[in-house]
Order: sequence, then C-alpha cells, then structure tokens
Amino acid sequence: MEMKRSVYSFLLCVLTFSACSVPKHLSLPPRVVTAETGSEFYKTVFAIDRMQREELAKKEILQGNIPSFLRSFVEITASITTAEGKTVNAVYFVLPDYLAIGSEQDFARIPLTPMTAQLIADSLHCFLPTRKMVDEIYKAAAIRLEPVPMYALRDSAVTMYQHNLIIEGQRRLRKGLIAGIKKDVVITGKVSRDPKPDRVAIYGWHKTDGKPIQPLYTGHVNWYVDYSHGIRLVYRTIYVDKKPMDYVDVLKDRTLQALLCDEDDCDFYRYDAVISQN
Repeated sequence: MEMKRSVYSFLLCVLTFSACSVPKHLSLPPRVVTAETGSEFYKTVFAIDRMQREELAKKEILQGNIPSFLRSFVEITASITTAEGKTVNAVYFVLPDYLAIGSEQDFARIPLTPMTAQLIADSLHCFLPTRKMVDEIYKAAAIRLEPVPMYALRDSAVTMYQHNLIIEGQRRLRKGLIAGIKKDVVITGKVSRDPKPDRVAIYGWHKTDGKPIQPLYTGHVNWYVDYSHGIRLVYRTIYVDKKPMDYVDVLKDRTLQALLCDEDDCDFYRYDAVISQN
C-alpha cells in the first residue's frame, strides 16, 4: 500500500507541476490565540511614533501574528519569447494580500518601510515584487477593487486603519488574490540610479481599467510610510521551465530577467543595486 502511494505521488509530481513545487506556507510560528487582533494592534500604535510602530509590526509578523489566509501562496505564470524565438515559461508564488496583523476575523493591513519589509522577506525566503510583477499580479487577481485615495494625515496610524476598514467594506468577505487596494513597495534599479540616497520605490494601485495611479516613483525618503503603501511578499524560488531558480539568479540573467522586470527597469547588474533599500 505504501509503495502504491509513493508511486502515485511521484506520477502526480511528474504530471502536475503544482503538486510538487508549490510552497505550502510561510515559515512562521503558529499564531498565538491571545495575540493582538488587527484592531487591537492599531489601538496600541495610535499613540506612539512611527519608529515604535514599525518595530512592533515587525515583531508581531515574525512571531506569526498574521491571519491564516495570508500564510499560503498563489501561483502566477509568466512567459517570454527570446531573440532566438524560444518560449520560456515561469511560475512564481505570491501572497494573496498585503502583509497584515491579526486574526482571520479581525486583521488589519500594515504599511512598512522597505528596510523592514526586506528584513521580513529575507526571514521568510521571500522578496518584494518588481513593477512588472505587480502588473501581472493585478491581471491574475480574483478580486480587483477600486482605489480609494485619502488626503488628510496620510502617514498617520489612524488613516492607515481607516483605509483598511474601507478596503474591507469593498471586499465584502470575498476571498482570493486581491489587488487594486495599495501601492506596492517594489525593487528596482531606479533606486540605485536616483541622485538622492535612501529612496523607497513605489508603484501601482491599479484602477479598474488596469492603469496604475502611481507610476514608478522614488521621490520619498525610505523611512516615509503612508496609508497607501502595501507589502506583498513573493516566494524566493522561481520555476523557469519547471527548473527552480533563485530570483537573484533570474534577475542577473540578461535573457531570463525579462520574466520578472521590464527592460527599462532591469538594470540589476549588481545584487546590492537590487536591494539598495537595505
């Protein structure tokens, strides 16, 4: 019987790529029942400064205080045609929503600096998306919501929480890959080219016609965070024609990098240029 199960599992892997390659979940501890919910977390941070809020958010996330739906990945496909006419296919895996704190019933999305976002990503075998990947995620999303800009106290915890409540009102408990609700903090060679040091790169917040509100932008200093910023994690292993590759190796390859980034955004000739937000 055990032999039959092993043979079946092997054949399933051969015939169905996803059955043996999809990362199961984030490598986080289980959420403690007594951990703060999303609303409780925001009540805690309303009265403290941005640096304290950032540290508390990082601590909560790495201790596993995230909703259960945010632990599993969604598959995104991409393809390119090389100069020789060969089609190359890729699969990568993204979280279905932006990083959030709390329980399944009471969670709240939390904007973060690129430094904290990258630290969390590195801890969880993940990375931040590129501009092209944000576009592909939007196309694949099961739930696409109309952006709701806010204009007062944009960088306050109160506005961050209010915006989260607006999103939840729009979502109406629908489940699945969601997009159109935040500007993504992204990785891009534009950060290393910017004449001003220590920039955060943001992009996206697509309208329902598929056009982003926010072009690729590096005008903010990297410690600036506002309600519209979102952190979407991508699993670090990319499957290129079913072969596992680290995303850095994909970005370094002059041909394969087109799977993850556009030509004018692909100058990842050095790893420290890719992650210059650190």
